[in-house]
Amino acid sequence: MEFTRALRTLSAPILSFLLALLSAPLVIGAAKRLKAKQPILFYVEQHAAKAGTPTFGGLIFLFPAFVTTAIFTANTGWSIGLVAAFVMMAFAVLGFLDDYIKIKTGNNLGLKPYQKIIGQASIALIMAFFAYRSPFIGSKIYFPFYAKEVDFGILYIPFAGFLFLALSNCVNLTDGLDGLASSCSIVYLLTYAVVLVIALLCGANDQGLLIFDLALCGALFSFLLFNTNKASIFMGDTGSLGLGGACAAIALFSRQPFLVPIVGIMFVVSGISIIVQVAYYKISHGKRVFLMAPFHHHLEKKGYGEAKICAIYAIISVMMGLLAILSVVVGVYGSSR
Repeated sequence: MEFTRALRTLSAPILSFLLALLSAPLVIGAAKRLKAKQPILFYVEQHAAKAGTPTFGGLIFLFPAFVTTAIFTANTGWSIGLVAAFVMMAFAVLGFLDDYIKIKTGNNLGLKPYQKIIGQASIALIMAFFAYRSPFIGSKIYFPFYAKEVDFGILYIPFAGFLFLALSNCVNLTDGLDGLASSCSIVYLLTYAVVLVIALLCGANDQGLLIFDLALCGALFSFLLFNTNKASIFMGDTGSLGLGGACAAIALFSRQPFLVPIVGIMFVVSGISIIVQVAYYKISHGKRVFLMAPFHHHLEKKGYGEAKICAIYAIISVMMGLLAILSVVVGVYGSSR
């Protein structure tokens, strides 16, 4: 039985990687034929050379991850891993609409802010209520370095809804440079994979979430081959919103949402830098904290190259991921001493 579980776990990212690798040329070719070109923000001058790069690249990793999860959880019924895969696709559909409108109108506006928020909030609240009522998830969550569960009760629903909204938007904001969101997400997913393995070693039964996590990670590795600078294709909102929804689902369904500010620190930096920039601009009547927000654009204005910024973000994410794993190990094994 343990051999079978290990075989499925290790096979999932390999299959997903291969499926994404095979689908990438097809998606890129189709996007070019359909003239699905990403409109470039006019105020980011250093990205002018990227005009005409195709978008909808999220399809390269979304479908392989979903299909792989469905295959490897087929004999387990409605695994929470499969539910997480559906959450990912729900957010991806919203992102697809946003990308489609951008392409049709030829600008970078897409869905109106209130339309996007309504869509995200609807998915978030449905999934928050599902998690709250689910016997496999529930309202109890862990804190870093603390082994015991804390029951949030009915407050879990707004908390979970907020996490879905915040993380989907923060991943979306981080998708501003070639390979940035995908590389940070790979570190995030690998970190949570270790956390989920620890949970299985401690007696957890549902392997589906780990399979989904690794399947998405494997597909992202393939996508990264085509997304590093200079990118052959962008993931678009289709990919970034789907990816953000998946990251939130994994955090909540594993009952480890407070690891997000640690391993997802660079996503948080993207979101916080926007909030700080806008708030200070209004309070100071036109002054700015950063040369441009999100923070990765500030670093670009300071003269850092895209590859350098991606390396900085990935390295910080790796070190914070190790801290997140340490917090779980201390919480689980430290409490048993």
